[in-house]
Amino acid sequence: MHLSTRARGIQPSVTITIDARAKELKAAGEQVINLSAGEPDFPTPRHVREAAKAAIDAGFTRYTPAAGIAELRRAIAEKHRRDNGLEYAEDEIVVSAGGKHALFNAFMAICDPGDQVIIPAPYWVSYPEMVRLAGGEPVIVETGPETGFKLAPEALRRALTPRSRALILNSPSNPTGTVYTRQELDELAAVAAEAGLWMVTDELYEHLIYEGEHVSVAALRPEYRERVILINGVSKAYAMTGWRIGWAAAPRPVARAMAAIQSQATSSVNSIAQKAAVAALTGPQDEVAAMREEYRQRRDLLVEGLLRLPGIEVLRPAGAFYVYPSVRGLLGRRLAGRTAGDDVALAELLLDAARIAVVPGTAFGTPGYLRLSYATSRSDLEEALRRLERLLEGA
Repeated sequence: MHLSTRARGIQPSVTITIDARAKELKAAGEQVINLSAGEPDFPTPRHVREAAKAAIDAGFTRYTPAAGIAELRRAIAEKHRRDNGLEYAEDEIVVSAGGKHALFNAFMAICDPGDQVIIPAPYWVSYPEMVRLAGGEPVIVETGPETGFKLAPEALRRALTPRSRALILNSPSNPTGTVYTRQELDELAAVAAEAGLWMVTDELYEHLIYEGEHVSVAALRPEYRERVILINGVSKAYAMTGWRIGWAAAPRPVARAMAAIQSQATSSVNSIAQKAAVAALTGPQDEVAAMREEYRQRRDLLVEGLLRLPGIEVLRPAGAFYVYPSVRGLLGRRLAGRTAGDDVALAELLLDAARIAVVPGTAFGTPGYLRLSYATSRSDLEEALRRLERLLEGA
């Protein structure tokens, strides 16, 4: 059977694979604590669910315009005006099947074969593969805990070549929880703008910040807005992962190209979910604030517990719902009768021996780390810490 070169080179998402295995074990009766999934454990707010039911009862179950219904695009434009100080017209917004789909459309719209896209590592697992699928070349720039996992302007300059086409900025970050300051973003955007780069800003975790503030690069200077493709959605803030609603806000030519690409790939997204997303964006925001406060307490519980364990080093994340500890101090040690030589083997060992599901840092471009999600109950986090402590004590 013949497969294209691109198809042969693309790997399935590691996070989804691990999450699926953890769920299979749990379904078989195993007491698995799943810290691998980037998915809120809260229910979708009631008024959002009610809006979806009303849409069904009203027969709103047909195709919609490929770029999304006007009501939702207006709600997104108002959200950006209210929260980010940005003005977008309806036809500068494209509603897609989640933030991942919006990102995919963006790379398809801006990348020609051989174009380079600069990606700071650690990165969300799908960025490089999406760039490759669009015919582009990912250029990985490493960051580390000494800079808080932030890309520095001088590192960006060193990565530039005549083929540089775009830069990906993700704040708050998956997997590190890093939040860039206004000044840091301005300095990076100045370098990117000078080089004529598109800036693809992944802002999915905008409402989950515990220290600092969220800043949209497009709002910093008018000249940046014309080079930014802003990606966002309702999945994380409103506990709506399964509803699959994300969007891109971009200059009109890019938005039109993305809408055209989507029209040939998937056409419109779910009509009922679009009505639900309108309710999420325009309705009460108190549940978002309550979820954020609960995440903050879970973050503190998990970080403080990890800091007590030997061989683990961790920074306190400022946003999202992940911690990203270095586990280099555990590699090569005998644990549960096995020796894990790298982070992938350690993640497998934790699932087999302690029934804790995590994602290895190799998936995010930084071996020697693990990503742990605290989008789960405090009781689960406490039990995970107890299991880790027992595992390390028995080494």
